[in-house]
Amino acid sequence: MSDPSAALRGRGVVYFGNDWNAENRTSSHHVATRLAQRMPVLYVDSPGMRAPTTSGRDLKRAWRKLTAALKPPVQVREGLWHCTVPQLPFRRIPGVDAFNRVFSRWAVRRAVRKTGIDRYLSWFVVPHPGFLAHRLGEDFCVYYCIDDYAAHPGVDADLIGRRDEALSREADQLFVAPPALLPIKQAINPTTTYAPHGVDLDLFLTARAPETPIAEGARGLSGPVIGYIGSLHEWIDIELIAWLAQARPQWSFLLVGHAAADVSALRALPNVRLAGPQPYATLPTWAKAFDAAIIPYRMNRQVANANPLKLREYLATGKPVVSTYNPEIAKFAQWVRIAEDREGFLAALDQALADDSAAAAEARVAAVAAQTWDRRVDDVLATVARALDGR
Repeated sequence: MSDPSAALRGRGVVYFGNDWNAENRTSSHHVATRLAQRMPVLYVDSPGMRAPTTSGRDLKRAWRKLTAALKPPVQVREGLWHCTVPQLPFRRIPGVDAFNRVFSRWAVRRAVRKTGIDRYLSWFVVPHPGFLAHRLGEDFCVYYCIDDYAAHPGVDADLIGRRDEALSREADQLFVAPPALLPIKQAINPTTTYAPHGVDLDLFLTARAPETPIAEGARGLSGPVIGYIGSLHEWIDIELIAWLAQARPQWSFLLVGHAAADVSALRALPNVRLAGPQPYATLPTWAKAFDAAIIPYRMNRQVANANPLKLREYLATGKPVVSTYNPEIAKFAQWVRIAEDREGFLAALDQALADDSAAAAEARVAAVAAQTWDRRVDDVLATVARALDGR
């Protein structure tokens, strides 16, 4: 697919995103891979957002990441390179912040030279390397704010909040995915544009195809099967899932994703299967086993400002969805059952299983059919191109 405007022709992107090798594919990955189909991209991992402990483990990890930054970028696929440029997280130690600024700028510029990209935009999806904005030789800076990172557990919240605000002001074009953050960002930067997440429609539609097999690890479950795809972190209501499983012992609960929180209560239940992290491309084979999918969030600041990828992915499979409340999910209330409490969640699942139909499944797919990642990236690039044309 061609660039949306001549303004972008001849340019590449230096892209600061989430961990490229993380178990979950986030919007950071989806956007970067599609940008690389349109223009050359250097994807820069920038570890160092989490507030460290004083353990030797953190010191060793920081050293490993620093040595990784000395390696040349690796070409992942045509038009896409990956490198790691970490920050030392021990920012309270005098001189560490200054070191991060000097080292990061040197390492990124060195990596850019290795790729052969001459003219480029900087593109930030995470805020903590934002001090590099307009300091890399780029002629335009994009901040695509996809989350309220300062609300994440374990991060240096004060620093991340300040970096996020500074980058929001500094960016030549600011995009915001979570709708709850939109008015805040608009007050900071007049270029702020709402850019919600997309969906890999073609991939998740395969969950409906007769020829798609059910994943081996999802076979043999007694129905109905209630499914969840995503990491089991602190913001997921583990107690709610356990309560649901105990309330409906005849159901099976299939949870696909990395367990980053204590899931011992779930592991002890005979009708809960913890499948662990699975390759992204195989997720439809797991979703095919679902009779209904769930988004069991705890309500906190992070969730209030979230724009969950799994919402659109679930809908693309055609499966019924039951969720706790969040502003983005509420936009899909016509196709998603939203529960206020435990009893309401259970009742919504009962209703979803009883009332599902082929027509309802088609309506859920249709709700996200026009929201593909390709379309999202084209819209975002068109906005950037207009901004460049107007300079």
